[in-house]
This record gives sequence, structure tokens and C-alpha cells, in this order.
Amino acid sequence: MLKHFPSAVWATAFATFVAFMGIGVVDPILPLIGRAMGATHAQVEWLFTSYIAVMALAMLLSGVVGTRLGGKKTMLLGLGLVVVFATLSGKSPSIGFLAVVRGGWGLGNAFFTSTALSIIVGLSTGGMGPAITLYEAALGLGIATGPLLGGLLGSISWRDPFFGTATLMAIGFIATLVLVREPARRETPRTARDIIRALGNRPVLVNALIGLAYSYAFFTILAYSPLTLPHLSAISLGLTYFAWGVLVAFSSVVVVNWLVRRMNPLTVLTYNLACLTLLLLLAGLLPSSDLLGVIVATGFFCGISNALFTTLAMEVSPFPRSISSGAYNFLRWSGAAIAPAFSGWIGQKTGLTVPFYIASGVLLAGTLALVPASRVLRPALERAEAAVH
Repeated sequence: MLKHFPSAVWATAFATFVAFMGIGVVDPILPLIGRAMGATHAQVEWLFTSYIAVMALAMLLSGVVGTRLGGKKTMLLGLGLVVVFATLSGKSPSIGFLAVVRGGWGLGNAFFTSTALSIIVGLSTGGMGPAITLYEAALGLGIATGPLLGGLLGSISWRDPFFGTATLMAIGFIATLVLVREPARRETPRTARDIIRALGNRPVLVNALIGLAYSYAFFTILAYSPLTLPHLSAISLGLTYFAWGVLVAFSSVVVVNWLVRRMNPLTVLTYNLACLTLLLLLAGLLPSSDLLGVIVATGFFCGISNALFTTLAMEVSPFPRSISSGAYNFLRWSGAAIAPAFSGWIGQKTGLTVPFYIASGVLLAGTLALVPASRVLRPALERAEAAVH
């Protein structure tokens, strides 16, 4: 399978790895930032919400920019913005300033992530399946390594993880500049209206709305749950979310491929979301001192969901890859943006584990919606598979 990935694909995968590392690097230092700046849980969670909210809105533009500038220039723009705003994050004098520059970081990440998958798929010679597997591996390993980097550097200073991420993103920028080339077939320039129009397609809209419910639950785990483990040090938190991320990577690359060879992808997704719903419910029932094992276990089911939603976003859509990615990511990141700040506020007002109940309810609604939605998604998925074969 490796022969299907030229150097440009590996460079893009490395940059993807670093970009998603930047999401999780904040996890183990959230309590440190709160103590250093005298911020409440709700205020600290704005570091995720501002990042993801800007990222969601930028998805309306990033796919458009990608078709006008080209994939390589768009990725370089995104990587450059992340280097600048990650550096500014490390120099932040207040929680408000840090939340604002994290929003700028989200803008850069939107330009990069909306284009990276298209580049990997476009330049790979082995088909969409292996390309998505590589993308998910880079994503999962990035999410796993980010908290570990954050914990190790955060034990020195909460500012150092931001500087470390900026350095790695600069390396990713150079690798992209030197090694990445445009796919032979460049997409026709698009407008933001094309992305809105794509959401009018029933399979695209249904998949994105269910993905929104899942993303709310995912970011309750990733962005909020570190605050429910106040007894752990920065290094211990880093190791905890590293273990969680390893499960995300393993299940998204290995387990999901084993499962879809034996069951319909929509059936796998339905059962998987149901299991994750039950784990979130259990997290709500347990005291915070007993949450660690449950939080780590959710990584297994998150990895399967990540891979399946990405595959569906690409395969059920009749639109070009950049438009499909932009439409899906706009809606799913909208759900992700709400989760951190709302969970922080609810947890502060009503109890640390209450947000897990809410996340389980949101995910249950998405899981139940997937059952009748299969009638819409399955024909689109079958048409895509027939076109490949």
C-alpha cells in the first residue's frame, strides 16, 4: 500500500498530523491556564470554542479558496496562519487575548484541513479507501501526540506547548512548500453558494447533521473532560489523553476496516454510536475520581466514528471533494464549537459530570436519527461504491 503514496502525500500527512496535534496540545494545560490567569472553567473552555467556531465558519470559505488558489497554496496559507497564532498564544497576557488568537489558529486550521484530505486523495494512486486510511492515521496520531506534547512541555510552563506546536507547524510548512504539488486535475473555481447548495442535497445534509451530534459528544470528551480530572498533573493528563488518542488512531485505521469488511458501514456506525452513548451516560453517573478509565475507553469508539463519517462525507456526496468537505465540516464543526463553552458553563453551575449526560442525550438523538436516515444514505453509498468498481 505504501507505493501508492508519493512524497507529496507523506508531506501532507505529516502536516495533518501536526495540525491535529495542535487541537489536543491544550488538553493537559487547561487547569494550568485557569490557575495562572484566574479563569473559570467556562472561560477556559472558550479556548476551544473560539477555535472551533472560527474553524466552522471558515469552512464556508476554505473550500472556495482551495479551488481558486489551488490546494498547495491554500495549505501553505493555513499552516502559516497557525505558526503565527500559535506563537501569539504562547505570548498571551490574558485569557481573553488567548481566546481571540486561538480563533485565528482555528482559521488557519480550517484552510489546511479542508484541503489536506483532497490533496491526499487526489495524489494517491491506490484509490479513496487507502487515502482516507492514511488521513485518519495522521489525524488519530496527531490527536494522540498533542496531549503528550502538551503535558511534557506544560510541566515546564503552560506557554511552552504553544511554542512547540508553532515550531512543528513551521516544519510542516517547509515540507509542504518543498514536496507537495498540485493534483493533475484541478477543480473548477467555486463560490460559498456552492457549499450552501451542497447542504441542500439530502445525503450530504443528513450525514452532516448526524456528524454534528457526534462532534458535540467528541468535543465534550476532548475539550471538557480534562477539567473533570483536577487530581492529575499536566504530565498525567498528557499520558491519559495520549492513551485515548492511541485508541482513536488504532480503531480508525485497523478496527474500522476489519468491521466494514463484515458489516454494512451504516450498521457499524449505528452500533458504534450507541456504545459511545452508553459510555457517556456512565461517565455522568460516576464521580470524577473514577472517570479516567471511561474517558480513555471512549477513544476506541471515537476512532471508528471519525473514519466512518469521513468516508461517508466523501462517498455520499455527488459534489467535488473540496465542496463535499467544506459542507460537511461546516455543520459538524458547528456542533463541536458549542460543546466546550456550554459544557464548561453547565459543569460549573450544576456539577462536573452533568455535561456528560447532555452529550449522551445529544448523541442518542443522532444515533436514533441514523436509523431512518439509512434509507437516504445507503443508496448514495451504494452508487459511490458501484462507480468505483
